[in-house]
This record gives sequence, structure tokens and C-alpha cells, in this order.
Amino acid sequence: MRKKIALIMILTVTVCLLSGCMMVSGAGLESMFGTGESKERPAVSDPSASGNTVTISKDEYERYQSLQKFSELEELYYRVQQEFYQEPDTEQMLEYASRGLLAGLGDPYTFYYSPDEFEELFKDDEGKYVGIGVMILSDVKNERCVISRVFKGSPAEEAGVLRGDVLYRVEDDLYVTPENLSEAVNIMRGEPGTSVNVTFLRNGEEITFNIGRREVNVNQVESTMLEDGIGYIALYEFAGEAEKEFEKALKELSAKDAKGIIIDLRDNHGGWVVQAEYIADLFLDSGELCYLVNRAGEEDHETYRTEDGKTDVKLVILVNEMSASSSEILTGALRDRGDATVVGTLSFGKGIVQSLAYVGNKGAGYQITIAEYYTPGGNKVHGVGITPDVIVERPEDDAGNYDFADTVNDVQLNKALEVMRDKLK
Repeated sequence: MRKKIALIMILTVTVCLLSGCMMVSGAGLESMFGTGESKERPAVSDPSASGNTVTISKDEYERYQSLQKFSELEELYYRVQQEFYQEPDTEQMLEYASRGLLAGLGDPYTFYYSPDEFEELFKDDEGKYVGIGVMILSDVKNERCVISRVFKGSPAEEAGVLRGDVLYRVEDDLYVTPENLSEAVNIMRGEPGTSVNVTFLRNGEEITFNIGRREVNVNQVESTMLEDGIGYIALYEFAGEAEKEFEKALKELSAKDAKGIIIDLRDNHGGWVVQAEYIADLFLDSGELCYLVNRAGEEDHETYRTEDGKTDVKLVILVNEMSASSSEILTGALRDRGDATVVGTLSFGKGIVQSLAYVGNKGAGYQITIAEYYTPGGNKVHGVGITPDVIVERPEDDAGNYDFADTVNDVQLNKALEVMRDKLK
């Protein structure tokens, strides 16, 4: 299993239905939560000469005070062991304590993974899974979960599921919301050869399919040549081998003499930053992909950079309100440094990065927000998004139920083609 320990960009409300390490010793709370050696060493006097008085620095005292809460946890743990009317599940208690500790930060992008969840995270990144073959976007604002992609050759495609369908119910009693989407995902996954009843809303009407489960191969990229020497690459997620798939598609289009490339990042919620860096490097010479700013206000201009050796083509990028994180990093870099024109609607606005790592010695993990990023031109993304150069709203009655590279019904793609033709003149 390939375990990438790297900065990642993950929009947590998105679930794909295909769908570095830190070890903590057992030396106690001081070793787990201590901040390291203080700048000023504690001065300890002789207890026999000073009435058992110990003198410590202000930093050490404040750290000691902060650890008093952990003594409360220890006391609660002891009370449960002594008083709870049933035998307690100690492992579950400790897992929930870990979840709560990170939840206390109030950051929706910082959280704990159980060993099973952490293992599943990397399985999802391997490009195969057993399920029905759809990707789902969780629309928190409208409290609904929308099918953003139906994988070709999948059970869902064969059953008749369409992009734009709203996931409504799984089996008879689970009505799907953004809050319980993970539970719905777990139900739709399962053993090959079994099936699941899934109900969707399409044009306001309920449609129920009995869909078989089988292994689904996940491709992250689709590409084709359009007219007038214009290549089209849709990148669905920065996961699996997306960067290699993208490079292969670009080479194939270049071999067909593509003079311009439309990169479609609509509904791409992000993923591995290193993949965005790799793809940007295909179109840019030496310079920044983005720069990071930590909580102390320190700027890091060295972590993510591109090298010389770009492909010389014109670029247009398609984005929408669900283009987030790594999608915004790539878009910002290609616009600031690659003269790309951005078409579509305002992007999501997730301009922070997370670190992913193991914790403990049982396979658990965590991700934590460590910095905010800015585009090479110094543009803020977090909470702001990227405003396209050419804004094209999708018609209200357009649910997106069209095929890949549909130049008849996809008004945003049509506008991208128009913009590209002007750039190629």
C-alpha cells in the first residue's frame, strides 16, 4: 500500500464511492503534550533547604497549568473504570478522546482517523474499490448530495444513474444528507456480486435502482481533441496516479498537434498538492507554484516550485463553485505565470493546506491544517476563491446530465472553446 506523507488539500465534504510519521511513546502526558525544552531551564532548589519548594520558569508554569485539563481526563477515565455499570470499551473511549481533542480546534479540515479509516483512505487512492461506481459531491449549502461523476463501465452507469442526479435514499431507511453521507457510502460499498437499492431525485422525481456491486477501476483523467486544434483534458481529482494520467493525455494531444489545451477542473475538490505541482510543471518554467504562510506570518517560498521545460501551448481553465484546494492552486499558478484564461464561476475558496501523518503505534492517523497558501502573484484564496476572467453561469434548469466533452449542451465548455479560439488567433 502506497502511503504518501505529504501536504494534502482535501475538501472533507466530498466522498468518492469507488466510493511523515509521528510515533508517541508511552512516557505519559508530559511526553505527549509537552512543547519541548523551554528556552529557560527550570531552576530547582534543594527541597531539604527550602521547605520542599521548587522554582520553575513562567513558561514551564503555564505549560503545567495547561496540563491540568489532562488530569481531568485521567480522573474521568478512572471513574469510568470504577463506576460505569457495564464493562467499558477502553479503546473506543480513547479514540473518541482523540477525535474530540482535534475537534476542539474548530477546524473542519483537522481531524483524527482510526486505523481502519486511515487504511481505507489510502485504499481509495489506489484507483480500485468495490462499489457501484459514482463520485458524490456534498452540497452543504443546499443540504444535498449530488452525483458529480458516473464511472464508465460501472454498475451505476449500466443501471442508468446520471451525472447531476441527487442521492436521496440508500436501501429503505437511510435518507442521505451531507452529515450521514459516509454511512451511505459504507452501505453502497460491499462484497462483489451483491446489490443495493439506491434512490435518486431527477427533475424532482424519485428513481430507484437496484445496483450490483463489483470492482470499479477509477480513472482520474479523460481527454479528447475538439475542433480547431484544441485539446480538452478533464481532471476529476488529484488522487491515484492523476499526474501521470494527465501527462499521458497531454502527450497524446500534443502528438495530434494541439495548439491549445482546455483544462476542466469543475467539481474537482482537490487532493495531493504534489500532483498539482507536477501538472503545473508541465506548463511552467522555473518558479513558484504557490507560497505558504504559517501562523507566525512566516512565508515559505521554497516548498512548492516548478522547473524549466514547459510545454508551449495556450491554456484555458474551467472552474466552478466546487473547484477547490489543489484545483485552485493549479489554477492560480497557471493564470499568474502561464497566461491561462479562467472561465466559469467563482471557485470554492479553500486556501489552506493540511499535513497528514500517523499517530501512535496502531495505524491511526490525523490531518491538521498547517498553513494558508497564496498564488504566485500574492493573491489570497481562502474564503475568497478565484474569480474567473470570463464568468459563465450554468442555466438554472441545467442539472449537468450530459456526456463528457458535450459541446452542444455544456454552455461553459462552449464558452471555453470560444475563448481559446480567440487566444489562438
